[in-house]
Amino acid sequence: MFVIEDELHAEWQGEFQTRQLAITELRRRAMIPWNEMPNAAPCTSWVTCGRSYELVEFDDSTVPWKELSRALILEISASGVRWLADG
Repeated sequence: MFVIEDELHAEWQGEFQTRQLAITELRRRAMIPWNEMPNAAPCTSWVTCGRSYELVEFDDSTVPWKELSRALILEISASGVRWLADG
């Protein structure tokens, strides 16, 4: 199981069965302006904030889920889109 998490705001942004599906969603988000949903940050300082999307892999066959890996993939802010890993 792969989860997109906004690390800056501790928000899960979706669960995906494959890494490719999660990357496809991140590519879609990279095309959306930083100040529009889902990229608009939920905090009161959203104008100077942004989203920091991590891809987290879990083993969902255990309860609770066991985190296997975590990587910062994409940042979106007023400064623009920044890919930090393959996307």
